[in-house]
Amino acid sequence: MHGTVDGFGYGLVTPLVAYLMACLGGALGLRCTSRSLLVTRSWRPGWLALGSAAIGSGIWTMHFIAMMGFTVREAPIHYDKPMTYASLAVAVVMVGVGIFIVGYRGAKGAALFTGGTITGLGIASMHYLGMAGMHLDGAFQYDTLLVAVSVLIATAAATAALWAAGQVRGFLWSVGAGLVMGLAVTGMHYMGMAALSVQLHGTGTPAEGESPAALLAPLLIGPLAFLCLAAAVVVFDPLLALGRPAPPRDEPRPGVPAHRPPSPRPSRRPRRARRPEPDRARLAQRR
Repeated sequence: MHGTVDGFGYGLVTPLVAYLMACLGGALGLRCTSRSLLVTRSWRPGWLALGSAAIGSGIWTMHFIAMMGFTVREAPIHYDKPMTYASLAVAVVMVGVGIFIVGYRGAKGAALFTGGTITGLGIASMHYLGMAGMHLDGAFQYDTLLVAVSVLIATAAATAALWAAGQVRGFLWSVGAGLVMGLAVTGMHYMGMAALSVQLHGTGTPAEGESPAALLAPLLIGPLAFLCLAAAVVVFDPLLALGRPAPPRDEPRPGVPAHRPPSPRPSRRPRRARRPEPDRARLAQRR
């Protein structure tokens, strides 16, 4: 028996709030990525790690806020807590790999394609791993074509957002990149939900796991507190707010001395003063 799936149990409230959370995490994470391109290599890993955690927390929060409105009328839904939080770890790690590639190799060419692909796959992996943590008296079935389309949406939009973050053109540019990232996460989520159907078993056995209400408190407290902290770091950083590059510093490279001694200039011999040529008219008179 097929279950009746409803992804908008609270109307447009959950999609709108979920999209705003995805935009917040994406904007903060991409802004941190832009900041990492303005500093020396010693500070770069910290900013990239903060950006990865912000994007991962934002898309994870977005997913489960959207899932608050997901119901199957014939069967209650419960969540497996370890699988649910494992999806958060997967999102942060895979998004971090993509961001570190772009942060160190630049937002162009093969590095941008690789970083955007891994980031998009991280978003999709978080979604489907979170769906695997849902339990009910039935089984989930997916349309392969729509699943592939959802992964392509996440990959393409994540690549575009990383490219925009690598341009380092100020606050509004990063906000636009965050909106694109939020569109990637939200579009991938609801495309993946459109590919979902539920086949009920009809045994009447209750599902095991945590209810959505039991996951609501840690979902809001943990990631939201971290996003607020990341927002404070971004807002109170003057260089990031102004979008101006930091003064370049000479970084030591392997095999190259940090300060090269100035090369001595070749000494020039003083030129001899030329003797004035005798007047030809006076020489003629003397003859």
